[in-house]
Amino acid sequence: MKRVLFSAGVGLIVALTVLGIAWKWQLPWPWPLEKTVRFDSQYQAVLLDTGDAYYGKIQGLGTAFPVLTEVYYVSQQTDPETKEVKNILLKRGSEWHAPDRMGINARHIVMVEPVTAGSKVAELIEALKNKQ
Repeated sequence: MKRVLFSAGVGLIVALTVLGIAWKWQLPWPWPLEKTVRFDSQYQAVLLDTGDAYYGKIQGLGTAFPVLTEVYYVSQQTDPETKEVKNILLKRGSEWHAPDRMGINARHIVMVEPVTAGSKVAELIEALKNKQ
């Protein structure tokens, strides 16, 4: 009887340790989100805890480092004459290192949402794709 209680106690301690490590390292629990969260939209909006938002196709949601491809982001440009500030959508890849994807630390993802077909972002992405 004592041996059974001891084994159960050790098992409980091991289970709580594993749960504590998973919680501390923010590991997906108990299943990857990719299997439970599906997006029917072609593109997704990814909001980071820095306040930055990126639009693209997300893969590996629920892993430690999901990957975003066909990445777009909003940039502000100021007209030097009128001082008017405009928001424009840019495609990543024109930077010096010419990235074709973006690995994101899942700890910094605040929210992932679908980019609905017909939305302003979807229209701007299509316009940029047709321009190339």
